[in-house]
Amino acid sequence: MQVTVQIPDELSRLIPAGESLSRQLLEAFAADAYRNEKLSRHQVGQLLGLDRWQAEEFLAHHNAQRPFTFEDMELERRSGEVR
Repeated sequence: MQVTVQIPDELSRLIPAGESLSRQLLEAFAADAYRNEKLSRHQVGQLLGLDRWQAEEFLAHHNAQRPFTFEDMELERRSGEVR
């Protein structure tokens, strides 16, 4: 899926040249969706192309924490991510 975002010209000048705004927006979406329980950690990893440990680090860096549930444990067990 491709999404187009329109930003007013006066605000677009605040975006540093060479930075990937699309990646920043995708990461912001992933962190917020995780906080609001719309995505699992596994889905965040899939969306951003991260393995389990990278997804954990990403979520910690973005202060996107939530309780580890029984459903999370089951998902990890089924996907082979449990140690």
